[in-house]
Amino acid sequence: MSTVTDAFERRVHERDAAPQFVLPLVVRIERETPPTRTDALETAARAVLMLLTDERSVGDGEWADAVRDWQDGRIRKVVRRARGAEWRRAEALPGITVHGGTAEVRVYPPVPLDAWPKDLARLQVSGTDLDDPQPPPAPADGMPVLWFNPGVPMTAGKAMAQAGHGAQLGWWDLPPQRAVTWERAGFPLAVREATRAQWARLTAAGLPTVRDAGFTEIAPGSVTVIAELGR
Repeated sequence: MSTVTDAFERRVHERDAAPQFVLPLVVRIERETPPTRTDALETAARAVLMLLTDERSVGDGEWADAVRDWQDGRIRKVVRRARGAEWRRAEALPGITVHGGTAEVRVYPPVPLDAWPKDLARLQVSGTDLDDPQPPPAPADGMPVLWFNPGVPMTAGKAMAQAGHGAQLGWWDLPPQRAVTWERAGFPLAVREATRAQWARLTAAGLPTVRDAGFTEIAPGSVTVIAELGR
């Protein structure tokens, strides 16, 4: 189990001046049994947290230098999709597979922007979209929630990356003991789209906020996710 101090370590204060790395995630999407959208988002968020707290990612762990280099930069995340033999090849690479109710997401240690493993680089990244057969229920009382901006539509792949950002920023914001307790519980969380009224409240609450850099689908500076994890 990680310590919060290890996980929060920083070495470069100017993120744009640091070498840029990316955290790869792959979601399994079989033709006949695709995951639901909300479950995929929640599973991706938990996958990011699982990697950050894995013993290989902290201290002298084998992934620790890559994780620190990545956190010094823009903490970019890219979600690709795989099925069948593609998924089996993706699972053979070092990483962590996290299971949701319908979703499987594999997360990998960070890699330089231009040095993806070939079995991941060949996977499709654009156009990943998923549906919820019915609206998800309201989150249980006390459940940590990643709230999505109701005015910023995005594909499921983009939203999974944003959910990962929100989970990471929210976790960094927690007091150390609260972060450890959440980790020990397995990082339970919910992802929901806020109503307009909820969003107005959240934006005024001083909570961890994701602002997109604008590299892909969204205008630069757009607020996409607010993490309400309970401090």
